[in-house]
Amino acid sequence: MLKSIQFKIVISFLLVGLIFIVSLGITNLYNLEVMRNEISMQTQINNINNIINSQIYNTKVISLCIILGFILFMILVGIFVAKVIIAPISSLIKSAEHATKGVKYLGDGKKKNEISDLVSAFDTINNELKENLNETTRQKKQMETILLHMTDGIIAFNIEGNVTHINPAAKKFLNLKDEKSFEEIFNNHNVDVNLEKIIYLENWTSTKQQINVEDRTINLFFAPFKNENEKPAGLIVVIQDVTEHVKLDSMRKRFVADVSHELKTPITSIMGYAETLIESEVDTETNSKFLERISSEAKRMATLVSDLLTLSRYDTAKAKVNKTEFDLGELVKYTFEGLEFEIKKKNQHGECFVTSNVPLVYADKNGVERVVINILSNAIKYTPEGGTIKAYVGFVYNDAYIKIIDTGIGIPKEDVDKIFERFYRVDKARTREMGGTGLGLSIAKEILDQNDGIIDIKSEVGKGTEVVIRIPTKQGKNKE
Repeated sequence: MLKSIQFKIVISFLLVGLIFIVSLGITNLYNLEVMRNEISMQTQINNINNIINSQIYNTKVISLCIILGFILFMILVGIFVAKVIIAPISSLIKSAEHATKGVKYLGDGKKKNEISDLVSAFDTINNELKENLNETTRQKKQMETILLHMTDGIIAFNIEGNVTHINPAAKKFLNLKDEKSFEEIFNNHNVDVNLEKIIYLENWTSTKQQINVEDRTINLFFAPFKNENEKPAGLIVVIQDVTEHVKLDSMRKRFVADVSHELKTPITSIMGYAETLIESEVDTETNSKFLERISSEAKRMATLVSDLLTLSRYDTAKAKVNKTEFDLGELVKYTFEGLEFEIKKKNQHGECFVTSNVPLVYADKNGVERVVINILSNAIKYTPEGGTIKAYVGFVYNDAYIKIIDTGIGIPKEDVDKIFERFYRVDKARTREMGGTGLGLSIAKEILDQNDGIIDIKSEVGKGTEVVIRIPTKQGKNKE
C-alpha cells in the first residue's frame, strides 16, 4: 500500500513537471514559428531562416534535457520522500499491525512474541502484588487479633500525641470510654509524664510508672518508636495489671514477718526458761514446770516447721499425691473415733453419721485424713464444754461430702473469707494459747486443691460453724 502511494506521488510530480515543460516548449515553438512566418512573409534571406531553424533545434534539445533532468530530479525526490517520510511511516504501520498480533519483526527477520512476554510480566507482577497484599492483610489481621485478645493493654500515640490504636484491655485498665490524647489520658490519672521528653530524651527519662486505678495496681511502660528514616514517629504504652503480683508480694512479706514472729515467741520462751534453769537454783517442782514449758514450746516449733515444710512442698509441687480408691465414710468414722478421747475430755457430745451407698472416692487418702483431723480438731478446740460436734458423710451428684457442724464460738462474718490465709487467726492470743499455728486451714485447702476437692465454711459468732468438704468419687471421674 505504501509502495503504491510512493509510486503515485512520484508519477504525479513527474506528470506535472512534464506538462509544465511541454507547455513551455510548445509555447516557445509557437512563438518561433510565428516569427519565421513573419520573416518569410517579408521574404527574408535563407540565412535568417537557417538561423531560426537552428534556434528551433536548440530549443528542442534544451527542452529535452530539461525534461530528462526534471525526471532525474523527481526520481531523486521520490527516493528522498521514500527514505525520510514513507519508510518511518511504513515501519510504524507495520509495528502497529504486528503489535495487534503480538509479533514484532526484527531486523534479522526473527519474530518475538513481545506482547505475550509483556502480558506474562504484568501477570507475574500482579500475582506478586496480590500475594504481598494478602500477606500484609493477613499480618494486619493477625496483629489486630493479638492486640484484641492480649491481657496487657496497648496504646499507640503518634508524634503529636494523638491515639492511633488502643486495645480493649487498655480501655478496661484505665477506664477509658473514648480514645483521647496523651495528655488527657495520663493527666486524668495523675501520671507525671511528658511525651516529648520520653521520645527525645529516652536515655535520660524514666520509662516506667506505677499507678493505682480504683482497686487495681497498674504498671505503665513507655517505649518510643521510629520510622524508616530512624526519626521519632510516636510512642507505645504497655499497660499491665499487677494487682495480683502486688498482693502476692504483700502476702509474702507478711508471711515472712509472721513466720519470724511465730518462731521468735517460742524461741524466746525456751531461752528464758533455759537460762533460768542454768543460772538459778530452783526446786524440783519449778524445774519440772519449766521443763514442761520448754518441751511444749519445742513441740509447737516442731509443728510449725512441719506445717511450713508441708506448705512449701505443695507450693513447689513436690508434695506426693498418691490417689487411690477408698471408703470416705470409713475414714471419717475412724478419725472421729480417734478423737473421742478429746471430745469426752471436754464433756462434749459427738456423733458421726454415714449415709448408705456412698461411692468410693478417688483421692490422696493420707491427705484427706489430715484435712478431716484438722477440721474435727478445730471443732473440738473452739467448742466450749458441753457443746455438740456432728459429722455427716453423704453423696450428691458426682461428689462425696463431709459435713462437720459444731456449736462453738463461731467466726465473725468479715473473717470467714480470710481464714484460709496463712497465719491468719481470728483471735491470735487464744489460738496461740491453744497451740495453733495458723496454718491448718491453709494446708487443708492446699490438699483439697491437689485432689480436686472443695471446702466451704459458714459460721455465725456464738452459734457455731459448719464446714462442708466435697471430694470427687471414682464413679464421677469415670463419667467425665
